[in-house]
Amino acid sequence: MLSWLAAETQTIETLDSPRKRFEPAHPSYYSGKPGNQLQRLLTARRDFLSIWRQSDHKEVVNAVTLLGRQIIAVNSPEAIKYVVATRHENFERKTPQMRRALEYLLGDGLFISDGETWKQRRPLVADIVHKHRVPAFGDIMKNTSLELVERWNRLGDGASVNALYEMAGLTAEIISRSVFGNDLGEERAGMVTDGFTSYQSLIDSINIGYFLGFDDGLPLFKTPTLRRSVKRIHRIIDQVIEDHLAGKGDDNSMVELLVRRQKRNPELKLDVVALRNEAATIFMAGHETTAATLTWAWYLLSKAPWVEEAVHAEIEEVCGGNVPTVADVPKLKWCTAVIEETLRLYPPVPILARQAKQADRIGNLDVKPASLVMIVPWVLHRTPSLFPNPHLFKPERFIEKRPVPYSYIPFASGPRICPGLQFGLTEAILCLAVLAQRFRLRVPEGHRVEPVSRLTLRPRGGLPVTLHRR
Repeated sequence: MLSWLAAETQTIETLDSPRKRFEPAHPSYYSGKPGNQLQRLLTARRDFLSIWRQSDHKEVVNAVTLLGRQIIAVNSPEAIKYVVATRHENFERKTPQMRRALEYLLGDGLFISDGETWKQRRPLVADIVHKHRVPAFGDIMKNTSLELVERWNRLGDGASVNALYEMAGLTAEIISRSVFGNDLGEERAGMVTDGFTSYQSLIDSINIGYFLGFDDGLPLFKTPTLRRSVKRIHRIIDQVIEDHLAGKGDDNSMVELLVRRQKRNPELKLDVVALRNEAATIFMAGHETTAATLTWAWYLLSKAPWVEEAVHAEIEEVCGGNVPTVADVPKLKWCTAVIEETLRLYPPVPILARQAKQADRIGNLDVKPASLVMIVPWVLHRTPSLFPNPHLFKPERFIEKRPVPYSYIPFASGPRICPGLQFGLTEAILCLAVLAQRFRLRVPEGHRVEPVSRLTLRPRGGLPVTLHRR
């Protein structure tokens, strides 16, 4: 309804192979009439990536009022530090949109919890996925990738697949074996993957109730289809947790560590529902975001063969004919840079929004209680003063120097930085190396890639590719 009032945008993609310049797909700058905030809101409901003007891509803090609600966009590293670190307790609460969108699925899971619940569980979950534990999961990442290599080999050279679906299956199996300690198997992993995909498609991008004066937004309308998606996910995760509580779990899995911690510390109150919420949160964050990152990486490499050649040469130099392992990751500088540049161009969660608890002041702007404070990695990472030629795919920028603090935040930042950062980063680099050692993926000529932001950032309809053995 009223969608026809939304501003029109187009997707830009340019390739200049002789000059080795590739500008991957992104929406054109917003060009709606200044002051028409209703049009901008309707555009955001259709496509959140298309509401940003060229003037928003500066190191500034801006404020607008929409239907009486103050909205503040923070795009300065110094101001971002103030929000996520200096005054994080005032800005720790996720927005009504995010809470309402995810609470039915994740309950009080770490991603959307705040206050005492967050303080109590954050150290617990952070310890479970701590960077020092990542090497223990290296073989799972490598071996699961090799299983995908075998399946792709059976498909034959030139076979067509959807890269998003393939990467979702890969990361779902990796996180299943890491979180749950055993194979979910293709059918159950697929059910969870499909459940998350369906759930995302059914969630509105905007909670209109928040802009109509309800500080906590309006509850999610639970359609029969939405209920089925959630039940599908909960049924599988509940069974796994109950098996663990009955002593059938793998001693090395993340869920088993949660169970043992609860037995030692009953005050944590991690009952079956709480365990499911944290397991579902870890699964969603670890599966969905890495799948999207790898999918975007294949798109970028497909269009920039000069970068792909550098990646292949590096894998040959570091690994020879051996399968890349987690021990090789620190030496895979180009693979790492490709993943980091992918995360810059296509951050899995392109909008980090918070709700102010109390009145505050960000930069020279006064913040009202319950205001929407938005940090937008999609915009921040494409700000020219922070990243020259920001729309170009240039992985070497991460080899040459590190970004300014708080200018590059694909995993958020401050106390609420993603606890699985090192797990996800290592997984993406290693999976890319194992698969790129054996295959080239090519996006068909003429296929139009369009980024779409729902709960995460995906290419619309996935990413069709053809597989070519190396």
